[in-house]
Amino acid sequence: MILVTGGAGFIGSHTCVELSDAGFDFVIVDNFTNSSKEMIDRLGSITGKRIKSVTADVRDKDAVSDIFSKFDIDAVIHFAGYKAVGESVSAPLSYYRNNIDCTLTLCEVMSEHNVKKLIFSSSATVYRSDNKMPVDENAALGCTNPYGWSKFMIEQMLRDLYASDNKWSIALLRYFNPIGAHSSGMIGELPSGTPNNLMPYITQVVSGKLEKLHVFGDDYPTIDGTGVRDYIHVVDLAKGHISALRYINDKSGVEAVNLGTGRGYSVLEIIHAFEKATGEKIPYVIDKRRDGDTAACFAKVGKAKELLGWEANLEINKMCEDAYRWESSNSN
Repeated sequence: MILVTGGAGFIGSHTCVELSDAGFDFVIVDNFTNSSKEMIDRLGSITGKRIKSVTADVRDKDAVSDIFSKFDIDAVIHFAGYKAVGESVSAPLSYYRNNIDCTLTLCEVMSEHNVKKLIFSSSATVYRSDNKMPVDENAALGCTNPYGWSKFMIEQMLRDLYASDNKWSIALLRYFNPIGAHSSGMIGELPSGTPNNLMPYITQVVSGKLEKLHVFGDDYPTIDGTGVRDYIHVVDLAKGHISALRYINDKSGVEAVNLGTGRGYSVLEIIHAFEKATGEKIPYVIDKRRDGDTAACFAKVGKAKELLGWEANLEINKMCEDAYRWESSNSN
């Protein structure tokens, strides 16, 4: 059985669908601070199965130990953690406390129960901003915001863990920018308050929740001055976890792997792609740069294909269509 921490969140919920489709049994642990309990019922509707879930904070060692005692856990996919770059700049201590504590507690319990297969939800924010693009897994590491540093520190913790005990098998999956939603429109990104990420900001402008999109900076050294990112459909990203799970099953070690498309889109290109895919007009205003942001970041993706047998397949128009369907179906 697979334990999925933060499994009711955006990427976690989509990964649970793919786990179910691939025939894996799993249990979710989530404290629902950045997700909704309704997601559990919706996962049941999509998969046609009763979803096992536990409401708990992964920082609570007794609660996590109880899960390992009740369920026969073989491996863990670890999504639990705070994830907003901008918020991490204004509240760094909460990011370090939450993200690092979650992983420390989880790994302590895994060790005690002799479960040593782990997929960690890392991020492209661990790469230095001055790396040549596309960035590969051997590029220089170094972060521009506390969110990225928390991921960087956890990656190092996990490398040290393996160095102390070579029975561990760990995949560090460095995500680029997941967008889109499940084609059913039943699960998708559910930000609390004003969205920090581009696509939910766009969809909430379209639905009338927000008046206009704020584009942070148009003076970057990019194609049109706006930030360039590697946007990947969340379903493609979720499938990457299934490939990684199979990869770590029969080997030991620590591998960092980019999960992206290898193609960068600017903010303005995403706005235009969304307008073309949906027929909606996106009003926007240019603001100053946001602290912690970088000019461009997109992936070199050869290692994922070589090591995991995985590559992204869904195009930008599909990402926009699915994100729009999610917001249109769940505006309340």
